[in-house]
Amino acid sequence: CSPGQVDCSERGLRQVPWSLSTNTSTLLLGYNFITVLGPRSFPPLPGLRLLSLPHNRLELIHGRALLGLGALQELDLSHNYLSVLSPETFLPLASLATLNLGSNRLGELEPAVLSALPQLQTLLLHDNPWVCSCDILPLWRWLSLNREKVREKSLLLCRVPEQLNKYPIMAFGDESFRQCQETSLSSQHYIILFIIGPFSFIASIFFCTFMGSVIVFYHNLRRESQCWRRPRICRVH
Repeated sequence: CSPGQVDCSERGLRQVPWSLSTNTSTLLLGYNFITVLGPRSFPPLPGLRLLSLPHNRLELIHGRALLGLGALQELDLSHNYLSVLSPETFLPLASLATLNLGSNRLGELEPAVLSALPQLQTLLLHDNPWVCSCDILPLWRWLSLNREKVREKSLLLCRVPEQLNKYPIMAFGDESFRQCQETSLSSQHYIILFIIGPFSFIASIFFCTFMGSVIVFYHNLRRESQCWRRPRICRVH
């Protein structure tokens, strides 16, 4: 791993090496065995422009893993095992222009993750097992508004549900999510339900008590009328 343009590919690494020069501008870490990027996984690299981590075994990136990489312009995380990304992860990357998340295990992605990158120009999301339910609506909206940033749009395919397997996400339209929008509840609806719920429960108890009292009163009234007509029955009971 030499200074400047550092190539640490295929070294059997399980973590990012800390013996890196501060003037490193390119860091290639592909084809290693890195599974987790924990807090501050990188040494101070103020001049790093390109970070490449494809074909590792990345499952988790901590929210503070990329601190100190504010000059980074290109990040390749393709061909890993990432299934969840938090918006905090990319907040330090104010200069990032290219992000490759292709060939991971992403079923969904919060738009806030992408909105944390103000300079983003190129995004790759191909070959992920996207779950095309109502939960993907926010991501679809972001993609629709940022079509010029998304590369290989035709390769963004649904995996779940089965009837939409291999269906292009970008082929959806507003009408595709009409049912999701109609069934969604606003905060006011939740407040109303929260208020009505306990009152409905209490009202049901009062109603059941009232009906029980009516039935008992009716039964006693009927029994008394029978006693007047047939006194012997009342004496036996």
